[in-house]
Amino acid sequence: MTSTVTEAPARQVLPAEERYAEELAFLAAYDSGPRPPGWALTPKAAVTFICGSGDEPLSLPEPVKGVPGELTVAPKFVGERSLVERCVVTLAGERGLLLVGEPGTAKSMLSELLAAAVSGTSALTVQGTAGTTEDAFRYGWNYALLLAQGPTPQALVPSPVLTAMRSGRVARVEEITRCLPEVQDALVSILSDRRLSVPELAGTDEATLSAVPGFTVIATANLRDRGVSEMSAALKRRFNFETVAPIADAAAETELIRRQATAAVERAGAPFSVDDAVLDTLVTVFRDLRSGRSAEGWDVERPSTVMSTAEAVQVAASLAISTAYLSAGEPLDLVPGHLLGVVRKDDAADHARLLGYWDGPVRRRAEDGSATWRRLWDLRETVR
Repeated sequence: MTSTVTEAPARQVLPAEERYAEELAFLAAYDSGPRPPGWALTPKAAVTFICGSGDEPLSLPEPVKGVPGELTVAPKFVGERSLVERCVVTLAGERGLLLVGEPGTAKSMLSELLAAAVSGTSALTVQGTAGTTEDAFRYGWNYALLLAQGPTPQALVPSPVLTAMRSGRVARVEEITRCLPEVQDALVSILSDRRLSVPELAGTDEATLSAVPGFTVIATANLRDRGVSEMSAALKRRFNFETVAPIADAAAETELIRRQATAAVERAGAPFSVDDAVLDTLVTVFRDLRSGRSAEGWDVERPSTVMSTAEAVQVAASLAISTAYLSAGEPLDLVPGHLLGVVRKDDAADHARLLGYWDGPVRRRAEDGSATWRRLWDLRETVR
């Protein structure tokens, strides 16, 4: 009789704690300084994990089995180091952290990286939606056991937040303002009292569940969602707010888009083939439309949709995949069509704003002699 071994299926995206497992293990051995209760890394090492170690490699003070002796930690978040430091300090004080900003500014990625650095896992996550119930923040029940045994500790199904409380880890709440206000407010007593009452288990040791040291919550919220489900004043007081802004430096944004798009295209099984000139042009268009002003200082009418870095990554990846799989011609020729798809997501009037951009900065740059912008100007009919 023969046995067969079934390989685990490949995964599209690994969580941060698996994707960067080597770096996390290295930093845990590299910095043996004091750590807040329950932390996998020191606060200083957590900042290094997210922001990188610079050009110089770090060396372990002494060898550790299974861990490289020397490693250069790559930056994973493009933004101010001081922002990351404030986030880490907030979590070290076991205070709730709320990351706010426009869509596509890497709030979720920063939340995931912070959770991986602090707790070694980013999996204790609640995705906020209009249909999210209090069970997602508190607990539910295994109804088969509930019917057979009644309300017992064994029948209780902990939420990711309750699991984080019991294990002293970070819980993540994505898009918290998408949750209804009465659901959001389930977090108020959890973040203030650090306890969760289970009335169904009254008279048992499990009637009140207390958080162990290290527990806290990272939440994210889009500025575009203000008014969908506004947070109560009581809940706001339980969080430190940090705003994640769009990337200020054009070169840094270009490099990030190249890196992220390359990874996306590799997952699709194709080589990354968007050249630097096309990528620079794409980033320029996104930054102009996002800010409402070109690099030359010309006014640009901003579309209502968010021209985020995340959208630019998707366009760059689409250009490369089209070139690799469809032999679709020059990537630059595909840019106007993809831009139209991005701009028209929210408001049909944004189509006219994109045409206005073509008649403004694109035309002026073409007249200044740029071959790349001249080609884009020639493609104006594509965006009509």
